Amino acid sequence: MAAAPSAEAIHRRRWAILVVLMFSVLVVVLDNSILNVAMKTIASPKPTGLGATQSQLEWAINAYTLVFAGLLFTAGLLGDRLGRKKMLLGGMTVFGMGSVLAAFSGSPGELIGFRALMGLGAAFVMPATLAILVNVFEREEQAKAIGIWVAAVGLAIAIGPITGGVLLEHFWWGSVFFVNVPVVAAGIIAMILLVPDSRDPAPGRLDPLGVLLSVIGLVLLVYGIIKGGQLADFTDAQVLATIGAGLLVLGLFVRHEKRSDHPAIDVGYFRNPAFSAAIAAVALVFFALMGVTFFMVFYIQSVRGFSALDSGLLLLPLAVAQLLFAPRARLVVERFGARAVCTGGMLLVAATMAGFLLLDVDSPLWVLETLFFFQGAGMAHIMPPVTTAIMQALPREKAGSGSALNNTFRQVGGALGVAVLGSVLSATYREGIQGTLAAVPGLPASVRHSAGESVEATLALADRMGPAGHVLLGPAHDSFIHAMHLTALGASGVALFGALVVAAFLPGKGADGGGPGSGRPREKAGAGADR
Repeated sequence: MAAAPSAEAIHRRRWAILVVLMFSVLVVVLDNSILNVAMKTIASPKPTGLGATQSQLEWAINAYTLVFAGLLFTAGLLGDRLGRKKMLLGGMTVFGMGSVLAAFSGSPGELIGFRALMGLGAAFVMPATLAILVNVFEREEQAKAIGIWVAAVGLAIAIGPITGGVLLEHFWWGSVFFVNVPVVAAGIIAMILLVPDSRDPAPGRLDPLGVLLSVIGLVLLVYGIIKGGQLADFTDAQVLATIGAGLLVLGLFVRHEKRSDHPAIDVGYFRNPAFSAAIAAVALVFFALMGVTFFMVFYIQSVRGFSALDSGLLLLPLAVAQLLFAPRARLVVERFGARAVCTGGMLLVAATMAGFLLLDVDSPLWVLETLFFFQGAGMAHIMPPVTTAIMQALPREKAGSGSALNNTFRQVGGALGVAVLGSVLSATYREGIQGTLAAVPGLPASVRHSAGESVEATLALADRMGPAGHVLLGPAHDSFIHAMHLTALGASGVALFGALVVAAFLPGKGADGGGPGSGRPREKAGAGADR
């Protein structure tokens, strides 16, 4: 068996290792951003698509989110214990297999199942990438490396929709999943050759009860959030019971971790205000961002009439801003401090959310592009510093757990944003279009109800009605614009609250935000690697 590479060898190739880790992030984020522009095609009847209903389309997204969010924490723990490289390779393999199966799905039900399999693979990929990064780079270079890692997300946001649009114009709908395969294959080969393995050198006893409680609690919580969003009613008994049960189980998890002499995660880290504020910032900014992304796809394609490829190109400013600013965010933090930079980023995101109120049916495109660019710039000054704060608050040997916490709160925040803000959008749209649908002669109540679910459903009805359906187009667009404005205000309010949190609790310039792990000597790169 080949000897493990030395710490010096790992240090020399650390930037090449970072590129490989970016490939891993790229393929996971790329898939979701591609899927957003492919929803309309998948909803088309066979052979163009799968004839998926609105509910089935939602579950094609939610099945992935549910498995991904539910297993992130467990995946991080297993990486710390069994080896992060092993988890990364295993996760990429499962993700690639799920992509092939999803590409050749014969029904919406199969697609949902294979998307869940992709979520399983992604859950093992995301925590491992950050954990390996923290173990390869020394503390003084981590902020720079994490900034570049975050920029990879911006790259995926940029090329995902464009790639999806090109593929849908020239190939079948399944190509948006099959495109993952060559990226996964190249990534696996590079990982085998370059990436070192690392693990917690003294993991202690396994905490099976803690792991089980975390999985059950997160799955129940995320499922309840998703169900509430689908019903557009968070007061529904089933929704309240599921969310309540999830919170109860997570409460039992925290209690168990406090009492255990071998906890899966030391909940004492949350007593550090900087660590907790960074975690909260991740959840809040993704709550706002994912909720807005949800309705912007419909605005661009359904209201403005752009194609899937056009949609991808219109999102470029958001990604370009992240690519430009995320790798340099550390320089701004060094000058002004994490508190000022993250607060400014949150305020900028809040302002751009409120700026969506300027958008109408025929607004100039430069307004939309400007808002996207500044929104990306705001994100680029939030995610690198808060991710660095989270990862440096935990000892290096617990890097997998730290990365898992970061990704778990991001996923739960994003799922909550889509569900809550999506519910606001849906309810407001239905209220606005109801009168117009009721005035259409001879329209059955069941058809009126389904047509009022979304602007897509109303426009589909108008298309089926032929020339008589033209009367629905103007009211549908106007109702959606009104609903979009109200939703954007909600997202802006959430981002403003995030600004208050980071302004109050993140460390200022010159303060040590390292948290519980700070002040202790950090071992050289490669420490904790398999021997």
